[in-house]
Amino acid sequence: MDGFLDRTCGGVTELRVHGVSGTPPAGILNHPHPRLVAGDGTTGFYRRWWAAGQPAGEHPDVPGVRRREAYAWGNLTSGGRTIALWLLLLPFALANLSYFMLPRPPGADRLRHLTEAAQRLFALLLTGTLVGAVTRASVDLVGWQCTAAGRACTLDTAPVWVHWLGALWGGEPSKRLAVTALVPLLAVVVLWWIARRTWRRDERTDVPPEALRGTGRGGVLLGQPRLWHGRAPVWRLRVVHVSFAIASIGLAVSAPFAHTTVGLALTAANGGVQLAAAVLVVLPATARRLDPYTGGPEPAWPGRACRVLRVTAPVVFLATAGAALAGLPPGPYAAQLPGVGVGVLEYALMIALGVFILAAVCVLARRDRTAGERRAMGGLAAWFALMVAVGSANVLALGVLFWTASFFGVAATSAGAGPLGRKIFLDDAVWWTAALVPLLVIGAVVIACVLNARRAAEAERLAPLLEPYYGEAGDAREVAGKWALAALTDRIGFVVAVLTGIGVAGFAVVTVIYRLGLFTPDGGVAGLLASIGSWAMVAIVVGLVLVGRRTYIDSRLRRTVGILWDISTFWPRAIHPLAPPCYTERVIPELMGRVARLARTDRDEVVLSGHSQGSVIAAALVLQLRPELRGRVRLLTHGSPLGRLYAPFFPAYFGAAGLSAVRDSVTWCNLYRLSDPIGGPVFATADPLAGGDPERADAGVDRFCWDPPLPAPGEPLSDCRWHSDYWLAPPYA
Repeated sequence: MDGFLDRTCGGVTELRVHGVSGTPPAGILNHPHPRLVAGDGTTGFYRRWWAAGQPAGEHPDVPGVRRREAYAWGNLTSGGRTIALWLLLLPFALANLSYFMLPRPPGADRLRHLTEAAQRLFALLLTGTLVGAVTRASVDLVGWQCTAAGRACTLDTAPVWVHWLGALWGGEPSKRLAVTALVPLLAVVVLWWIARRTWRRDERTDVPPEALRGTGRGGVLLGQPRLWHGRAPVWRLRVVHVSFAIASIGLAVSAPFAHTTVGLALTAANGGVQLAAAVLVVLPATARRLDPYTGGPEPAWPGRACRVLRVTAPVVFLATAGAALAGLPPGPYAAQLPGVGVGVLEYALMIALGVFILAAVCVLARRDRTAGERRAMGGLAAWFALMVAVGSANVLALGVLFWTASFFGVAATSAGAGPLGRKIFLDDAVWWTAALVPLLVIGAVVIACVLNARRAAEAERLAPLLEPYYGEAGDAREVAGKWALAALTDRIGFVVAVLTGIGVAGFAVVTVIYRLGLFTPDGGVAGLLASIGSWAMVAIVVGLVLVGRRTYIDSRLRRTVGILWDISTFWPRAIHPLAPPCYTERVIPELMGRVARLARTDRDEVVLSGHSQGSVIAAALVLQLRPELRGRVRLLTHGSPLGRLYAPFFPAYFGAAGLSAVRDSVTWCNLYRLSDPIGGPVFATADPLAGGDPERADAGVDRFCWDPPLPAPGEPLSDCRWHSDYWLAPPYA
């Protein structure tokens, strides 16, 4: 190849790790001609290629002396087309986040282990919620109701692909259920395929041998090697969740015929599979991660139990579907799919788990008070994340139900008297839950007004403080407005807490109304709210489908949507294996191997330059390196959310102990701006102006950067750089 490309490894290497949105290598290197020197097309290490030959001057690459290198990992979250399907897995990703938000005070191991078991069981029921929605839409609304003799799907106006079920088996419901059960089964197979494919790509990544010896910093959670090695536990959890989901589909087919001997036996078999899955997911050994270097061999019995379950669940489902296709005698007529109360039991169990987790997290948070450390939501972020997960799951689930009912017929509130016509009935509980959506929208509008008032007040406070630096009052006021807008990120915990509080309080009220039968959501204000909510949830589901379809064909939109996964999938799939994959389980081992190669001798040095999410990756990487390698590494972070977001929301990992361990391990400099809505200081105060001269306000790790840059006399105000282009700031050099 003509031109010049430095492939040497000795000397000083500036290794840049990008942040969210999958920045391309040319952007990371600030050079138009990047070339891959290690890795593959999914992740890789790139260097600058010089078309005119080896450059001269002070800064360009010099073989054996210095070079700039970029690590691109964005294709893990924004490169594949299957990211279009990940939008529907947000509840699962939030469940995983809740696990890592859990407080872990010393001396409370027993309560913490119980809470983690409850979180895993809650995550399993979350799988049941989403799969159950598809099952209910297909098996109940279409298979049982719509295609029954005389119902909506038997009319001449019905789509041909469902009309034949009513025409052929209008009086044989078991056969209709067997056919419509294939739809949720296909959904589960797709979930299994995506989870397995990403597991083989990411969780099975091995650390290169040269980076193994003496790795980790065992006294800090972030430094434990087992954190990024989930090969066996993720596989076991995936088997459990998929088996539970398949059994829930089989239960929907067999339960309406439990009055028969065969139906009762199949119902018991499917229920037994679900019970076995629930027991396995609660046991710590199923999800336990072992240190791959010193943790000893994996216990054999959890793997054997999962293999038995993996075979049993499909066999029981096939037996259920076969018996239903052969024909099972129907019981008394029911307008809606009858069952055996399993759904009510799971619903009650989820509420009980939510209450227990709240109480346990309160106790753990109270015992985890550390002086000077800020805790998001008072230390209850783990519980709030779970509530947001179940709330988003219910929005998706109810959106699917309302869309199905509206597409094939007319959604109705309850199976009362009168002609059936094109009515497709949904439980009153579904309508009551839909009524909460307008209340949440109203709450969001009120919060937006409060935040806007807070932004205006902060801008008024900052404007006079900025006048000595930006001169004219107009420029100072403009900069103050930008800084105040960026500061709203610190209120994210407040927003989530208030909206979650509205949702939980509203859910409690409508549950009492529904259970006591005080009135029905089919008239008055309640009926209006329920109708608005139902259409809103249909719009949400349709919108997600359209965005997913567009994401599949538009690479730029994939990168934009990938920002969500860059943040949420940093953490491993610890309690929900069907969530979008954890890219860090591949990124950390690859970076460990590369740093070990670039810093082989005491004469070599690596400057880890991490921007935004890349700074989080770099901090986690430092504690995984061998002790002798840490002495050859310097850490430069910019636009870093470590102190602003990760420390308050994940204190067990990025609290004072974790970040101090990083600071003690390597020389560290962190650049931040007050115009940055994501990044901030790690240790210093977030407002250097309060301490006098901003240039002298920071100490140790953190260093303040002006943004916009201070104008020279007579020069106009420059554009604000917000969260990007830190390498253009003078302190970066």
